[in-house]
Amino acid sequence: MSWPMIAAFCWFIAANVIAMFPSKRHHWPAAYGLIAVGTPILFWIYVEEGGLVAAVSFLAAASILRWPVRYLWRWIKARFGGQSTS
Repeated sequence: MSWPMIAAFCWFIAANVIAMFPSKRHHWPAAYGLIAVGTPILFWIYVEEGGLVAAVSFLAAASILRWPVRYLWRWIKARFGGQSTS
C-alpha cells in the first residue's frame, strides 16, 4: 500500500473518531481541521495514484464531512446559481 493511501486511511479513522465525540461545539472546528489536513492528502493521492482513486477518496471524505459539503453547495448555488430579476 502506498504512503498516500496510508495517510488517507489514517485521516478516515481520525475523522470517524472525532465524529464520535459528543460535543456539538467541537464539530465545526474539527471539520475545518480535517478539511485543512485532507486537502493536501487528496492532492497527494491524485499525484501518486491518479484521478480515479483521488475521486473515490474525495467522495469518501465528502460522505464523512456531509454538513460542510452541504453548506458549500448551498453557498455555491446562492452565489452562482441565482435567478435573474429582470
